[in-house]
Amino acid sequence: MIARINPRSRRDRYGSRINRDHLPLLANSVPWASILVASVIPVFPLVSGVPLWPPLGFLLLLAWRFVRPGLLPVWAGFPLGLWDDLFSGQPFGSAILMWSLTMIAIDYIEARFPWRGFLQDWMTAVLATGLYLALAALLSGGSFGYERVLLVGPQFLLSILIFPVVGWLVAILDRLRLLRIRVIG
Repeated sequence: MIARINPRSRRDRYGSRINRDHLPLLANSVPWASILVASVIPVFPLVSGVPLWPPLGFLLLLAWRFVRPGLLPVWAGFPLGLWDDLFSGQPFGSAILMWSLTMIAIDYIEARFPWRGFLQDWMTAVLATGLYLALAALLSGGSFGYERVLLVGPQFLLSILIFPVVGWLVAILDRLRLLRIRVIG
């Protein structure tokens, strides 16, 4: 008895990758949509006397910029900051200004120091997040004394600790973004 082998079941090493391409809509929209959704997450109620939610939209913006440096243009800070301003409760224009300045600063840092590693990215994110939270506290209209630092401190520490997890999430979203489909035709 001769066993019949289905020719479709036998694939060579590269057979599953031939005639496949990225979904353009998915490849272009995942970074933008993930940052927009992360900006809305802190709106959900959390009963606390101090601000605990880290600026998730800002952290995702940094992570996307570090994982895929050329993916988001420098001007992306304006529309994404505009969206964050609508939900953050900060004075209108504060996130636009800070996100745009952050994108320009990261672009400058990457031009000066083309070699990068995780530690440099993490320290840049720590510095950017610290400046972001300090400027957000100043622009909110309150005085900036030691009491304000004590209130913003837990939010800053949580932001520092959660950034590697955010980078890992962005790496997973990047794999989803580069999902390949079979092109028929």
